[in-house]
Amino acid sequence: MTPAARAGALLLDLDGTLLDTAPDMALALNRLREECGCAPLPFDAIRPHVSHGATALVRLGFGAPPAAEFERLRRRFLDLYRGALAGTTRLFEGFEAVLTALEAARLPWGVVTNKPGWLTTPLLTEFGLLKRAACVVSGDTLALRKPHPLPLLHAAALIGREPAACLYAGDAERDIIAGRAAGMRTVAVRFGYLAVGEDPAAWQPDAIVAAPGELLPLLGLAAARGGS
Repeated sequence: MTPAARAGALLLDLDGTLLDTAPDMALALNRLREECGCAPLPFDAIRPHVSHGATALVRLGFGAPPAAEFERLRRRFLDLYRGALAGTTRLFEGFEAVLTALEAARLPWGVVTNKPGWLTTPLLTEFGLLKRAACVVSGDTLALRKPHPLPLLHAAALIGREPAACLYAGDAERDIIAGRAAGMRTVAVRFGYLAVGEDPAAWQPDAIVAAPGELLPLLGLAAARGGS
């Protein structure tokens, strides 16, 4: 991304981009499997599916049971996850310094996620991020979710920025599709929940970063030093 393409706001996916939620989501899935008499799955087998939400995780853990049973399992998974939402979840290393730099420069940042609000709000509150974010758009905020561009367009309106002035970062192809359709510049994050052999370059983002601090130069700010 060239200096001419620098953005004036940063919008972020949540799971696998801003927060490393995989350990807690994997724990909930394996607790559900234990309840059903199944052996736990290895964390490395679960991690790449986390960005795709509860449905993908239940499908990973239980295949394709009849619809009613699948829905029961999905709801139970969400109950288990909600009960231990932030036990081992953390900001990805380096992101606190990124957020601090954005706030010091008075550049707004926000979250656009497919995670439902009844999980997103307490999770961001737990980490003191809810009041810091200029906007939060959850999976149930609107009638449509990513990869539709509407959530990103709504976020841009909330923070008073034109879509073309926004940079959207995420770890799944749907993030890049949504950002591009919204007219935003897009960034794929390699530190997120990519499957083995998955190449984010195939999604055709405007940039790819390997660490949170690499987002700052794309916003015209100095690279972050330190922070967690």
